[in-house]
Amino acid sequence: MAEIDSSPSGLPGTLAYTIGLTPLRGPCAGRQRSVPSSIMNQPTPTPRFQVVQRTSRPFLRWAWAVLIVLWLASLLGVWLLASRAAVPGLGDLEAALKQSRQVQASQLRELEALKQRQINLMVSDKISRAANNEIQASLAERDEQIAALRADVAFYERLVGATGPRKSLDAHSIEFSPEAGGSWSYTAVLTQNLNRGAISQGQLRFSVEGVRAGKLTTVGWDELHQLPKAPGQPYSFRYFQQLGGSVILPQDFTPQRVRVSLTGDGAPVSQVFDWKLAGNGTGG
Repeated sequence: MAEIDSSPSGLPGTLAYTIGLTPLRGPCAGRQRSVPSSIMNQPTPTPRFQVVQRTSRPFLRWAWAVLIVLWLASLLGVWLLASRAAVPGLGDLEAALKQSRQVQASQLRELEALKQRQINLMVSDKISRAANNEIQASLAERDEQIAALRADVAFYERLVGATGPRKSLDAHSIEFSPEAGGSWSYTAVLTQNLNRGAISQGQLRFSVEGVRAGKLTTVGWDELHQLPKAPGQPYSFRYFQQLGGSVILPQDFTPQRVRVSLTGDGAPVSQVFDWKLAGNGTGG
């Protein structure tokens, strides 16, 4: 049988339990043995063990938590005070560092903007240069065309104009163009306006002067046609005539000048021209 001990000797706020003997029940209940009176009159012994149940105190946990937070805050405050005491200008240095970082970030943004602007300007300049080169090439081509037209006008004015100078048989021009296989085609223009009613007849020959193997060399009419005693090219005209043909230059030869010879009814004519490519170009 369990009994509750509420004696003054117990701890306050505790419960004490006494463990005793419980009489038997059931079929054996009627078989109780007789207990001597000497034993029955003995006092009940004090129990050896007591079960104590403590009551919970939640305010103690909150108190400890508050104390720990205050302790950590005090440590932080001490660290801040010690830092400022060790470095008196730490706050100013931190402010200056923050400002420097802001200035650096602003300068970086400005630098990126300048780089992008430089890239845009370079692209714009490249486009402008390409357009300018195209315009210059177009203008040069137009200048060449205008010069050619002016030469043609002067040519015809000299032939048929009433105020133009009178000239006898003359080689007006000779130009060359490269062909496949290493040959060169030539175009020569002959004129005369001294005697407009007469017909000029004769033969054209020319030689090419230049450099060969580091020496000045003249390639004659026969070598240009690769024929011994090659006949001259005949001409017959009243005012002007355009002659054409093909010649072959040596592979290691650089042309510089062309000497044209005209032989016919009158006195022979010899004229020297610079080597000129068709299309108002020069060079070999």
